Amino acid sequence: MENTISVRPVQSDSLGTILVPMLALAIFINYIDRGSLAITAPLIRDQLHFSSTQIGILLSSFFWTYVPAQILAGWLSERISPCRILGLGLALWSAATISLGFVTEFTGFLLLRILLGIGESVAFPCSSKLLAFHVEPGQLGKANGLISTAMGLGPAFGTMVGGLVLVHFGWSQVFVLFGSISLLWLLPWRHVSGVVAAQALMKPKLASPPLLQVARCRDLWGAVLGHFCMNYAFYFILSWLPLYLIKGRGLSIEAMAQTGGIVFMVFAASGFVTGMVTDRLIQGGLSINRVRKTFVVSAHALIALCLVLTGVGSVTMALGSLLVAGVALGMGMPNVYAIGQTLAGPRAGGKWMGIQNSLANCAGIIAPVVTGTIADRTGNYALAFYIAAGVVLTGMVGWGLVVRKVETTDWNLS
Repeated sequence: MENTISVRPVQSDSLGTILVPMLALAIFINYIDRGSLAITAPLIRDQLHFSSTQIGILLSSFFWTYVPAQILAGWLSERISPCRILGLGLALWSAATISLGFVTEFTGFLLLRILLGIGESVAFPCSSKLLAFHVEPGQLGKANGLISTAMGLGPAFGTMVGGLVLVHFGWSQVFVLFGSISLLWLLPWRHVSGVVAAQALMKPKLASPPLLQVARCRDLWGAVLGHFCMNYAFYFILSWLPLYLIKGRGLSIEAMAQTGGIVFMVFAASGFVTGMVTDRLIQGGLSINRVRKTFVVSAHALIALCLVLTGVGSVTMALGSLLVAGVALGMGMPNVYAIGQTLAGPRAGGKWMGIQNSLANCAGIIAPVVTGTIADRTGNYALAFYIAAGVVLTGMVGWGLVVRKVETTDWNLS
């Protein structure tokens, strides 16, 4: 299959100024709401007498619908306004988050986590469709750097603020507060979506390739493998960091909130800087392929090393390694999405990222359950860290060997 750089619509500066920050804010809200269970898990487990395995199932259940629904979301984003789909999804996941504050039975938590997954499934396919259509490949680093910043700041804000609410008001108020605040995003989004729709009418219509044609692309499967392996580490940390710090390392809830928040803030800062640096390197003459692959492969190697050191080291080494892992995640995530959006191009951004993000997020199903089972059977988290490191190393194969070259696919020739 031959690849060429296709002609893209010209980006509107005014549109980019409002669109990218609003998409980043949606992702910020997305990660606060999906991470709220991990923050409240220590008290829920003790007060409602859930086992670590049950907590792992609840953490995993979000992805039971989040994963398959993304393929549908990607398809819908190509046929219906991605702005409208994103708004409806956010309203649904906010309502599910609020409702989690009013249940006390395992079944109720399970059903609402499944509903949360359906709502949140629209975020990345719709945002990737919008970015692939409105942003040039050489500028996707900065845009996705801001998205990655939101991915880090969401858990950081959720962990730090949620930890304080948890201590003073209890676990139920964490869900009610976060879900209620999320709904406020819909107010400015009505204006932004109108501007996006007006701009879209001024751009040439580009026929989207069939879903099966996208699925047959070899580069897609390399991106899926690499993304899955990085996601395994990300969701391993996102889901179990609060319990690991409290139960595995003896930190208080307040110390957990501060430490976990710092890890994700480091990730956020690294993602923002990485996005700007990679775009500068590309604008300076280096190829998109070289820059994106170098950063993402290096990130995988550094994350794996940090996870091993966390598993074998002292408390001080573990905390230091987690901070460096945050830096490495920030190096990798902007390029994970920029690579997929570049390969897909404006014609297939929604469908491509629907498939890539769907399958990559199977890691969110596997990592929480594997970790919870290991914690119950061994009484510690060391083996879970080693397994996560091995998975992350495997991802280097996807980016380095299976993805042949990072450039926009010519769907007329594929």
